[in-house]
Amino acid sequence: MQTILVTGANGQLGSELQQLESSYPQFEFIFTDKDELSIVDETAINSFFDMHQFAFCINCAAYTAVDKSETDEDAAYAVNANAVGYLAAACKKYNTRFVHVSTDYVFDGSGTVPYKESDPTNPLGVYGASKLKGEQLATENDPSVVILRTSWVYSSYGHNFVKTMLRLMSERESINVVSDQLGSPTYAADLAKAILDICQSSVDNKQWPAGIYNYSNEGIISWYDFAVAIKELSNSKCQVNPIPSSAYPTPAKRPAYSAFDKDKIKSTFHLHIPEWKDSLQACLLQIMRYIA
Repeated sequence: MQTILVTGANGQLGSELQQLESSYPQFEFIFTDKDELSIVDETAINSFFDMHQFAFCINCAAYTAVDKSETDEDAAYAVNANAVGYLAAACKKYNTRFVHVSTDYVFDGSGTVPYKESDPTNPLGVYGASKLKGEQLATENDPSVVILRTSWVYSSYGHNFVKTMLRLMSERESINVVSDQLGSPTYAADLAKAILDICQSSVDNKQWPAGIYNYSNEGIISWYDFAVAIKELSNSKCQVNPIPSSAYPTPAKRPAYSAFDKDKIKSTFHLHIPEWKDSLQACLLQIMRYIA
């Protein structure tokens, strides 16, 4: 039985991987968060790898506070960049296949067609820059890394746009949501399954196609469109109003367009990627089950 190390196990993606554990009995999982394994400590990482024999390492840990990172640059780089380099070096040393999760924020959003993995990067803020540095350190320290760029991640776990919208819609008669930022949501449960299917594919095919891959749900929408769908699927009576980004200034600038071209991941790993609205509905059903 091959063992998978999952870092950042209590975040959205890590929690979804935990939910899938029983569906992948061919793997043994070791789930860690910062209390069990401090990935900013290179010595601790090497000691942990020395104690176990990991076939795969899935790095779900990240500093994701986009606005806070503008004034907390050291912390953002420690987790999103330096720690990724440490993990990559350990994976290379211990012959472990490394899967690292990155972000659409490595792009500046000036594009008008879905971004390919090979398109030039140009992050707008500290968060995107720290994630891009993490990609670079991962590749330098372990050229066989698989990097998955994803966008607009949500889940029934943790803090995210969907849960925030549900809360605000229950508290207010109307809300304003930006309508001029376009991209694609990603249900963390879908991404988690894709990652484990990639791991299984490598076991079955004895191949590990390293490189950068884009992953999000299918479809391109605005945050306003996303909020309207949340309203409709949850039967909320709250009015959702579209506003420009200029009416909702934030410390960190967001990409205006960050949709992905996903042909590479679909053709390489033969993945089926669900439509965004179908996945949203699945997530809302999960959230309602918890509330019930």
